Amino acid sequence: MSNGSDLYEFVGELPEPESPVLVYWFDGFVDAGKAGKGLIDHLLATLDHEVVARFDVDTLIDYRSRRPEMRFADGAFQEYAAPELTLRRVHDDTGSSFLLLSGPEPDVRWEAFAAAVIDLVERLDVRLSVGVQGIPNPVPHTRPIGVLSHATRPELLDGNGMVDVELRVPGNVSSLLEYRLGKAGKDAIGLVARVPHYLAESDYPQASLSLLRALSSVSGLLLPSDDLVEASRRADELVQEQVEGNEQVAKVVHALESQYDAFAGSESRGSLIAEQQAVPSADEIGAELEQFLAELSDGDDGS
Repeated sequence: MSNGSDLYEFVGELPEPESPVLVYWFDGFVDAGKAGKGLIDHLLATLDHEVVARFDVDTLIDYRSRRPEMRFADGAFQEYAAPELTLRRVHDDTGSSFLLLSGPEPDVRWEAFAAAVIDLVERLDVRLSVGVQGIPNPVPHTRPIGVLSHATRPELLDGNGMVDVELRVPGNVSSLLEYRLGKAGKDAIGLVARVPHYLAESDYPQASLSLLRALSSVSGLLLPSDDLVEASRRADELVQEQVEGNEQVAKVVHALESQYDAFAGSESRGSLIAEQQAVPSADEIGAELEQFLAELSDGDDGS
């Protein structure tokens, strides 16, 4: 089987191995609250970085399922937003470098893509790979955003937030990559922010902030957080205004708070990801919640 090296090319000279951390996120699978995307965007906006390698998106992306945007003006097409799947070298606040792989999730050749990333991991002597995303969960926005974790070896985790239930979930490139890294004897961790399900379709910087702090903890990287802290504060104010102005939504949030607090006070129960008791039904949330989200979106557009 090919090592997948035909899928990428280095930009400039091959970087010297520094045993860096690799952080990865792909657009296309579940990412509630845009938790992973928000983290990646924040890192690229606040830290120095340069492209190390580019993947051949023409062999990986189905353009008809995700059509790139083009700009038409003055009687002609002016711009084409070509998709990019890139590996960047990023420098944290101490100057230490790490790698960041991001872009659209490949539509095809998943195994070849995973092999290509593992080839990069070996060539660049990556010591740890970390995937990030958000998932919707029956939790309230008024409580801390927890981060679940899973890894190729139990020793990589301290037990806090570890996913300890058996689940069958849709396949995705990020999960396959972690699985293949483990089979290749490489260390990899998945960090998953638990986003309130009623905010899953909104930008929710609190979730990105929780992922950033978890990433710093598992990697030892010193990452800036001020911008995310401020964005989280503004989002909290907006959400709280909407909740206080809608009695039905407030009842849903209070029910979730009661469930969260009851779970937090128990040491004998499993992961809340599998806990379904006392979760408000879709009928209870219903049209009121849809209206709440619509109003929240309108507020974001006007900010």
